[in-house]
Amino acid sequence: MEFFIRVLVIYYLLITVVTFAAYGIDKRKAIRNQWRIPERVLISLAFLGGFLGAIAGMSVFRHKTKKLKFRILIPISAILHIILIIFLVITLH
Repeated sequence: MEFFIRVLVIYYLLITVVTFAAYGIDKRKAIRNQWRIPERVLISLAFLGGFLGAIAGMSVFRHKTKKLKFRILIPISAILHIILIIFLVITLH
């Protein structure tokens, strides 16, 4: 069980960093009128566990903050992962 928790923590840390970087890269590309990361990818990263990176990226880079689907879907992804984490903690102990 301890190994599983460590792997889970490492996964969440990595996906958070990747998601945060993706938001920063997309913002820079938006400013430079270059090819962009598709919105479905940015949202998918949040649902894969990078919700903290998405929230931080939206805040730090002021990116996608006016888009309604981001303002709704990112918090939903956070709630779902928090529920999942609570469920795992309860069932593993």
